[in-house]
Formats: sequence, C-alpha cells, structure tokens
Amino acid sequence: MDPRAKKRSAALMRVNHTGEVCAQALYVGQALVARSQKLANELFSAAKEEEAHLTWCKNRLTTLEDRPSYLNPLWAVGAFGIGVVAGLAGDKISLGFIAETEKQVTQHLEKHLQKLPPEDLVSQKILEKMRLDEAKHEQTATDLGGIPLPKPVRHAMRLAAKIMTTVAYYW
Repeated sequence: MDPRAKKRSAALMRVNHTGEVCAQALYVGQALVARSQKLANELFSAAKEEEAHLTWCKNRLTTLEDRPSYLNPLWAVGAFGIGVVAGLAGDKISLGFIAETEKQVTQHLEKHLQKLPPEDLVSQKILEKMRLDEAKHEQTATDLGGIPLPKPVRHAMRLAAKIMTTVAYYW
C-alpha cells in the first residue's frame, strides 16, 4: 500500500481496536452485576469472543506498523462504568443496551468497510468477520429478552461513540 492508504487503514483499525477494548470492558461490567447467572455467563462468553477481534485488530496494527490508541485505558474504564450502570438497570435493559451497542457497531463497521483503501483486503476481511459477529451478538441480546432503549439513550450512545471514534482515529 502507498503510505497514505496505509496510514488511513491503520487509523481505522486503531478505532476498531479501541472499540473492542471498550466492548470487553462493557461486557465484563455488565456481567459482574447481572441479576441472572445465565446472563452473566452469556456476557462473559461475548467478552471472550471480543478477545479474538481485539487480537485481529492489534495484529493488523502491528502489520501496518502503527499502534493502538494511547487513550485505551481511559476508554476501558469508561466502558466498564457504563457496563455496570447498564447492568444495574436490570437484565432486560442491559440486554437492550447490548443490542443497541452491537447495532451501532455493525453500522460503524459497514462505514469503515467503505472507507478502507480498496487494496487493503486483509483489513476488509477482518472487519467483515467482525461485522457478522457483532450482528450475531445484537440478535442474541434481543432473543434473550433485551428491550429497545429510549431514543435519548440511543442518541447519547451514538454521541459517545462519535467522540471515542474521532479521538481514537488520531490518538
């Protein structure tokens, strides 16, 4: 890849890596306060699946000779706290939060697939697999009883994600 395309791919993969850091922290926060053991197990399982995504993104960043976000520890702490709050709201709301999160992540990944340089087939393959997995997580959360979140909450989630993705793109 030419240097500009490589830099663009790396920035996009850094954002996705940060998203996976947040997903793990979010799921663990929710799992620790889940009211049912079944849900806690499901959340820990989903966090484990996100580890694969995290590894793929980290390895891709290394191949692209770039780095994760400097702010990942901050993002992780924030996501963990959000996960605890969502979990304390009850299992149905917690599952609804997962469903909405994964819906937004799937949309985000679809946009990144469009933004990647066409010659970066490796990153495209990674993001496509992640997109399929995240859509599955959304459906699982809905199937387990997740309820739709109020519109203001969905908008707040979208705004928080926009801030995180914009900052992680550069830092």
